[in-house]
Amino acid sequence: MAAHRHRLRRTRWLLAPLCVVLVVDAFVLAQRSGGSAQAVGAPLERAELQAPPPPVTTTVPVEPASGPIPIPDDNYADEPILLIGTISIPKLGLVHDLYKGVTLNNIDHGPSLWPGTATPGQPGNAVVAGHRVTHDHPFLEIDRLRPGDLVMFDVAGVHSAYRMTSSEVVSPDAVWITDQTATPTATLYACHPPHSKKYRYVVHLDLAA
Repeated sequence: MAAHRHRLRRTRWLLAPLCVVLVVDAFVLAQRSGGSAQAVGAPLERAELQAPPPPVTTTVPVEPASGPIPIPDDNYADEPILLIGTISIPKLGLVHDLYKGVTLNNIDHGPSLWPGTATPGQPGNAVVAGHRVTHDHPFLEIDRLRPGDLVMFDVAGVHSAYRMTSSEVVSPDAVWITDQTATPTATLYACHPPHSKKYRYVVHLDLAA
């Protein structure tokens, strides 16, 4: 774990000049095996549409955030399909099952919580990835969200409501968006622009009072 945190810090340092130039350019998932740097998540979009297999519903205990797990090179690496609750975004008319995983095995089913990041409603940063244009494209209109808009989660019998604070567009290697926080926060991200994997659109949220 210490070595993984070191890689995140090192990647963030290497990204510093890029982040200064982009200012409002956003987030991603991806990682190379061994000691190589992560990219923010697996490629989120695929050219072809495929119907995912039936999900395996699993009871997932609430665990403290320990830091985002590494992402495998293989976008479909072996990973259990975990249905852990629901995500609702009233502004977008979205009510969707919420999964937990970093591969497309879970993300193809719906928005997916990055393991090792916070459970919604708990201290830390809950990082959720979703498709923009493929499958049932739950985050298609994520760029319509504005500060103050609500995002709600129901996980492990706990309901939590977050309010958007800001958004930005980042490069796929901007792993700092997964950094954990002392207070309950959340981060949603998807490929940007639609039909492209060039950037990530990121939405930042704080737990509503």
